[in-house]
Order: sequence, then structure tokens, then C-alpha cells
Amino acid sequence: MEKQTMKDILNRMLNHEELTREEMKQILVGITHSEYPTEQITALLTALQMRGVTVDELLGFRDGILETGVPALLKADRYIDVVGTGGDRKNTFNISTTACFVIAGAGYKVAKHGNYAATSVSGASNVMANHGVHFTDDIDKLNRCLEEVGIVYLHAQLFARAMKFVGPIRKALQFPTIFNLLGPLVNPSQPQCQLLGVANLDQMRLYQQVYQKIGIDYGIVNSIDGYDEISLTSDFKVTTNSYERVFSPGDLGFSIAKPEELVGGATEEEAKQIFDAVLENRSLPAQKNIVLANAAFGIQVLERGQKSIEECIDIARQSIDSGAALRTFKKFVELNG
Repeated sequence: MEKQTMKDILNRMLNHEELTREEMKQILVGITHSEYPTEQITALLTALQMRGVTVDELLGFRDGILETGVPALLKADRYIDVVGTGGDRKNTFNISTTACFVIAGAGYKVAKHGNYAATSVSGASNVMANHGVHFTDDIDKLNRCLEEVGIVYLHAQLFARAMKFVGPIRKALQFPTIFNLLGPLVNPSQPQCQLLGVANLDQMRLYQQVYQKIGIDYGIVNSIDGYDEISLTSDFKVTTNSYERVFSPGDLGFSIAKPEELVGGATEEEAKQIFDAVLENRSLPAQKNIVLANAAFGIQVLERGQKSIEECIDIARQSIDSGAALRTFKKFVELNG
């Protein structure tokens, strides 16, 4: 794209026009080729944020990130990623990551995409690194791990090359941009199943439309009190390919959790200890229940909604109680240490 075209695009943005999926993709590719001055990228990101991002605009940037990044071609028919949008400022422990190992322990395939923490003490990559895990984009190693353990970890920075071009701009802007919405959509293995936690119902509607256009099996969850996962601190909404429903913790046989029971601690070490405690089946009951709830809805997505949520909770519980989730994690660390 020529500089003139970017000027035209900014003028269209000022007229409140929407951009096409292809235009957004070309802009993203142009950013990775350093075609635009920082000021123009900043103006574009700000204009998009003020107006609100459309489904096609989000998909266009997703297309560009996947095209300019490193693909992860996994040899498995069906696997899931469990992820939150982040930014709920609740500093919860690593619920999605723990749930991934529970799902893998139950015999399903998982490709977890993650990064270092942005708004909490410990992100998925923090907790992995603190167990001695080395990140890789070596496709043979990743496929061996998926085959032998049932789960792979894809550290975002090794795959999404475009992100480093906008990192300094995002930091300087200090408000959320379209890139905050992209994290859950740019898993380089492009999984057929995803369980996504969002912080509000507007995001739930946006991602529902995105997933319908991509054509994958999905579950999107939001706790009514603002958590981007099933927190069990309040009622929560779940939207999937086949239903939309509000659940209460009691519907699943769980007690209501207290917010302080979800906190990930003040240090990465404390977050690691909670993660270990859940897999070792010695955590607070609320911490275990929260992981079971999130893992269960992930399992239901993998099962194409053919199993009841009660059946899926039983499968997840068996994974922890039998030690399968812990064995899966230990084997994973062994292969990736």
C-alpha cells in the first residue's frame, strides 16, 4: 500500500466509514514492512478505537497477522485453545492454562496459545517459564509433544511477527486497541475449537460473529460481575454454536466463590504455587471448582455439544482426581524442559 492510500484511509475513518477485510489485511502487512510512519498507525488505531471495530476489520487484521507470522501446522484433527481476552483487571490465577492441562489429562488434544502477563501478575508464558519450560516454534517438536502428551504450548512472541512492530505504539497509547481483541484469534495453529472468556457482553457479541465467519466450534463465557472467565463468583453467560444460556454456580453443583479465592497472588511464584496446587488436587475447593467449570465447557465444545455440562464436569473432575492432569503436566515439562 502506498503512503497516499493510508492518507485516504485516514480520511475515510474521519468520515466514519468502515474498512474492508482486505484493506485491513493490507494495512497490517504494510505495518510489518515499515511502510507507515508511527503517527499514521497511531491515528488509525485511535480512530478505530473511538468508532468501534467491525467484524470484518478485526478479521482483516487477523488475516494479516497469520499471513506474516510463523504457522504451526499441527497433525491432529481436532484440538482446542482455552483463552481469555484479559484486561478484566482481576489478577486471577492461571485459570485457562490450568484448565488446558485438565482437558489434556482427560484425553483431548489442546494447543494453548499464550504470552507473558499484560495486566495480571502471571500470564500463561510466565507460569510455563517458571516451571522450566522452553518455548519453541520447531514444528517437529510441537507435533511430537501433541502426540505424546496431548498438549502443546505456543508462545505468541515466536509466531506473531507483526506484534513487535506495534509494541512501542501500544505501550505509548496506554489504552486498549484492536490488538487487544486479536490475541485470542491469532493462535498460529488455527484450532477448530475454542473456549474464550470475555470481560463484557459487547465483546461476546463481537467474537460470536467472528467465530461464525471463521466457522469453528466455540464457547464464549462471561461472568456477569466482569470476569473474563467462569469465576463462580456470580451468574455467568455462555454462548456456543448451539445455545445461549445464563448459569448460576448452583446449576453446576458448585458453591459461590469469593473474589479473594481467585486471586493469583502478588508474585509469579505465588501464581505458580496455585497452579501446582490445583493439578496436585490440594487447592482451595473454590480454585478447583473454577478450573473444573472452565475445563468442562471446553470439553463440551470439543464434544460438539453432544455431552451435557454435568457429564463434562465429571470428565474434568476425573482428570484431576485420578492424577491424569498432573501426569500430563509433568510429562509436558519433561519434554519441553
